[in-house]
Amino acid sequence: MKSKLLHLLRRPLYRYLIVGVSVYLFELAVIITAQHAGANAVLAVGLGFWFGLLVSFWLQKLVTFSDKRMHHRIVVSQFIAVCILVLFNFSFTLLLVKLLQHTLPAVVVRTIALAITTIWNFYLYKTRIFVKDEPVTY
Repeated sequence: MKSKLLHLLRRPLYRYLIVGVSVYLFELAVIITAQHAGANAVLAVGLGFWFGLLVSFWLQKLVTFSDKRMHHRIVVSQFIAVCILVLFNFSFTLLLVKLLQHTLPAVVVRTIALAITTIWNFYLYKTRIFVKDEPVTY
């Protein structure tokens, strides 16, 4: 069992999902805490999104894709690419929350948005943002 788990953890897709679920749980905690403090659904999801981003960027770079390159030109270009992607994801997420906030709870809407963005994020991280010289395998 342990051997099988270690084998799975060698694959970026599984590490991506583990990191993603961990950050998702962190985001949910932020959303719930913000709403208990009086924030509306859009603000609560926005706070969860941005706090989650800070944690997610470094975990995806270092853990998921094992990209240890820290030269400022590489990190800055990756960060700019991720920021562009994040702005798109953020807009998509808030639009979905705005459209569905009276129908579904904020946590459910964020989950739907997260499922959708997870798919295109993995593809772009793997093929465009955290690409190293050597090929990446699943």
